[in-house]
Amino acid sequence: MKYFKVYILIQLFANMALQAQNPHGDSFKADCNSCHTSESWEVDFRNTGFQHDTTGFILDGQHSETSCISCHETLVFSAAPNQCASCHTDVHSMTVGNDCIRCHTTETWLVDIIPELHEQNGFPLFGVHDQISCAECHTSQNTLQWNRVGGECADCHMADFQATTEPNHIESGFSTECIECHLPTTEVWSPGGLFHDFFPLTQGHDIADCNECHTPGTYEGLSSECVDCHLKDYNNTINPNHQAANFDMNCASCHSTLPGWSPTTMGGEIFHDFFPLTGGHNIQDCAECHNTNDYSDISSECISCHVEDFNRTENPDHLRANFGTSCTDCHTTDIGWKSTLGGDGEFHSSFPLTLGHDISTCTECHTSGEYTAISNECSTCHQTDYLNTTNPNHTEVNIGTDCINCHTTNPGWMPADFPSSLHTQFPLTGVHNISSCTECHNTGSYADASSECVSCHIDDYNQTSDPNHSSSGFNTDCASCHSTSSGWTPASFRDHDSQYFPIYRGNHRGEWNSCYECHVDQTYDTFSCIDCHEHRQSKMDDEHRGRRNYVYESNACFACHPDGDD
Repeated sequence: MKYFKVYILIQLFANMALQAQNPHGDSFKADCNSCHTSESWEVDFRNTGFQHDTTGFILDGQHSETSCISCHETLVFSAAPNQCASCHTDVHSMTVGNDCIRCHTTETWLVDIIPELHEQNGFPLFGVHDQISCAECHTSQNTLQWNRVGGECADCHMADFQATTEPNHIESGFSTECIECHLPTTEVWSPGGLFHDFFPLTQGHDIADCNECHTPGTYEGLSSECVDCHLKDYNNTINPNHQAANFDMNCASCHSTLPGWSPTTMGGEIFHDFFPLTGGHNIQDCAECHNTNDYSDISSECISCHVEDFNRTENPDHLRANFGTSCTDCHTTDIGWKSTLGGDGEFHSSFPLTLGHDISTCTECHTSGEYTAISNECSTCHQTDYLNTTNPNHTEVNIGTDCINCHTTNPGWMPADFPSSLHTQFPLTGVHNISSCTECHNTGSYADASSECVSCHIDDYNQTSDPNHSSSGFNTDCASCHSTSSGWTPASFRDHDSQYFPIYRGNHRGEWNSCYECHVDQTYDTFSCIDCHEHRQSKMDDEHRGRRNYVYESNACFACHPDGDD
């Protein structure tokens, strides 16, 4: 025990001696071998194992190229400062603070985020402010000092404000907040760059001289009413005479601000709401209708302007046919007064003239010139079409003469819709919704076609190999498994339970999604039980020990479990 205590003291003094020799400070605990070798204290920085990232000061950019002694002037590493200003002289004389990284990176001293810095400080550089040099605002002893300047317009533009005489900003009592009138987004401070949204200076109002409206030098309290500037225009206008017609003095009711104040809308909220000037009525000269210069007492009845048109029309003869004089019953205001042939009016409400019936001449149907007592039965016009049709022969098949039972009014009267009234024994749904009768009625007979699936699909039955319908003994009643959906899928094969194996009832009900889960080789004359039930052969051999004819094979499973029981 005595010698052991001496040994402990020797080790303790040795460790204290080693620590006393550590030139990097007491807090530096790295293994000497991570940087030094036994041959030399010189450090090969390319092969050193020390990671500077663990110190909280990552060496990236220019810092990664700097020698250690540049920052660690003593060997006590913890004594090295980590603030920018500790190593870098502040050339900005503290005018922008001492956080260099706010503007600079470790890669370069060049600053390329000046707009972003200004936006962060609450003074975005856009418009003319984005075109000037820094020194124009930041006036200092040298170009590297960025003394803070105010963010108010007057801080830089007071001299401009005081020197402006047209208009004189001081005499007019203008605000020194330039942005109230001037737009900083433009490159000029002239009238073209003024904030005048309360009265847009556009088109005819796009003036270059403020004094055209603000006379003499009045910039506040100016009326925005049209007549306060345009009374002389109103009084001197003779086409039409605004005074005689007692027009409203609100010019915007009819006029736009286009140069010349034309074309006029001749409508708006006041004029012609009761008689919209659209289509053929969209005239440019008021006197075409107001030919007496009377704008307050003119009839809105069609016949008051169009009686000559009514009397002269021969196709059809309006007078002979005793048509009403309310033109809008048949006509729209489209240029040329294109006829609607009734539309929603009293004519053709019961017989819409659409698609194939959208004819351009009344006499195509009204061949006798009679417009009041003509039948709307299909056969009245289409009896010849009915008799001459051979595909199918309408008379032989005894199809009714009411065409709309099958036909639409599309041009060519196609496609026919094959209504259920003709196919009550065989609904034309899904892929049976064919476009040509002869696809099934290929003999030309429409009265004696079989409804048995196999009468049309025997080739499909014989050629199907997945599964092979013929070798599998499937019946020829396609509907027992197939629907009429596109591709005849999905097939349901409900006879599987009664003919083969119960999959829709018992233990297998709802336990499968695809036929191929049992018919793993994608044929239907073979099947697999053991692939689904995952029996281990050793376990099955043990459970079936002593049973006659037992074989670890799917057909043997089915021989004993034909109902799918356990």
